[in-house]
Amino acid sequence: MKASKMLISTLKEAPQEAKIDSHILLLRAGMMKAQVAGVYQFLPLGLRVLHKIENIIREEMDNAGCLEILCSALQPKELWEESGRWSKYGPELMRFTDRHERDFCLGPTHEEIFTSMVRDLVKSSKNLPLNLYQIQTKYRDELRPRFGLMRSREFLMKDAYSFDKDEAGLDVSYQLMFDTYNKIFSRLQLHFQPVLADTGNIGGNASHQFMALSEVGESEIVFCECGYAADVERAECQHGKASLEKLLPLEEVSTPNQRTIEEISNFLRVDTKKTVKTLIYHDYANKELVAVVLRGDREANNVKIVNILNSNENYLELATDEEIKSLDTIHGFVGPIGLKCKVLVDEEVTLMANFIVGANKADTHYLNCNYGRDFEGIVVDIKKVTAGDLCPVCGKPMQQKRGIEVGQIFKLQTKYSKAMNCTYVNEDGKDIPMVMGCYGIGVSRTLQSIVEQYHDEAGIKWPLIVAPYQVVIVPINYNDKEQKALSDFLYDSLKNKAEVILDDRNERPGFKFKDWELIGIPYMIICGKRSNEAVVEFKDRATLVKEEISSSEAINRVLESISNIK
Repeated sequence: MKASKMLISTLKEAPQEAKIDSHILLLRAGMMKAQVAGVYQFLPLGLRVLHKIENIIREEMDNAGCLEILCSALQPKELWEESGRWSKYGPELMRFTDRHERDFCLGPTHEEIFTSMVRDLVKSSKNLPLNLYQIQTKYRDELRPRFGLMRSREFLMKDAYSFDKDEAGLDVSYQLMFDTYNKIFSRLQLHFQPVLADTGNIGGNASHQFMALSEVGESEIVFCECGYAADVERAECQHGKASLEKLLPLEEVSTPNQRTIEEISNFLRVDTKKTVKTLIYHDYANKELVAVVLRGDREANNVKIVNILNSNENYLELATDEEIKSLDTIHGFVGPIGLKCKVLVDEEVTLMANFIVGANKADTHYLNCNYGRDFEGIVVDIKKVTAGDLCPVCGKPMQQKRGIEVGQIFKLQTKYSKAMNCTYVNEDGKDIPMVMGCYGIGVSRTLQSIVEQYHDEAGIKWPLIVAPYQVVIVPINYNDKEQKALSDFLYDSLKNKAEVILDDRNERPGFKFKDWELIGIPYMIICGKRSNEAVVEFKDRATLVKEEISSSEAINRVLESISNIK
């Protein structure tokens, strides 16, 4: 491809809406263009990268025996009502009504569609196991779309669904997809970590996420040297033994204007680990107020809470002051003793002794409160695990990192097949619900994750396997006869064997160099003053090493590198 025929829309300055490096570089390098918040158009260079990522996914999914299909993004309300998700999914579901007053949504995911399809097309156990997948555009009405493709309203996704006769079959399908995802992300040269994950709106009883490690990731993971790794939404930890302190009498103490955990611990000169806080939530899905009781230095894990309540994060909010007053307590001094609502108590609190809690009246706390003696509740795990907590497997302190979720797999079991009557006929002639798995990869998010891991101050450093082009030939002056001749020779020698660009633009050399460094082409061959000797400068974008070599050696280096792509 000659540069003069290309749409090269690089930008000098970072767009105002872009805050993280990968988002800035994708826009500056002309890989994509913003249309409205959370919606992007892929330009020629970006689309080539996207197609390469798709093709790697296709190759590995096909190698695993999966079959590709393509469904519509338009989904009828009736199928979502069958699964029970129409009223539960939340405001991220883009809903609309057509001219015939029928309700539809733009699919954020496709469990209902795949289940209904297999229900209609597959009846015999001879057709199982079956794994179908698609690469297709999805839609979610994000409240705050941000960070480019990381959290957008429209995105490209690979979703697959397996159908098996029983749990043993699902275990095999799930492990196959786990291994396949490891192959996909390894081929894409991502630095990633599989972790245990919450099942969220999708449902099921087991899940793993694949996290591209990055400080800008919205997800947090904890991990241990023993191999345990989990998203903090799913992570558990050990607590050690119960306190052996002698239980002291409950004592009321005046704490004027001391509302926060930090204020009360400083006022009473105690460690925050000797305090317990009580948070009041309004669960709009179940139309009730719920108290959450946990150690003062801990954060509540809303995902764990909604799972316990069988609710949805979109319908869970901290209660207002007026709602708190309706429980005969007061904001800043809420405690678990005598609360007239559902009380969830973190299991760690039950191991503590003689801790401080709010007394449910202004400017007052209780000393020496103890679970079981002074209050009770439903004992559950509702805290957010963090670095330093003890591994649930080996008991050693865990570490914490941030990551970008690029893929997730689920054991759905019969959540959808039972609800939607997706069955097969067994040997006894009985209808048996198929056992399902679900497997997603955020294709466009994966693209941006690669940029986040592979860039420098000058621009993107695409791995060769996904680069929009593999090599660019840059004559210092294409109007120079000798430089033009050598550039054309190199281009003709490579164009049928490699993805090559000839920069024939009438621009200054520095301008062209900056363009290609920003765009991130892996190899640059520069034809300059020694063109008459067939000597070029060869620059590796990944290492920034530049050296003078013969034109024939430059050709051989490019072809050898391409031959090593796997």
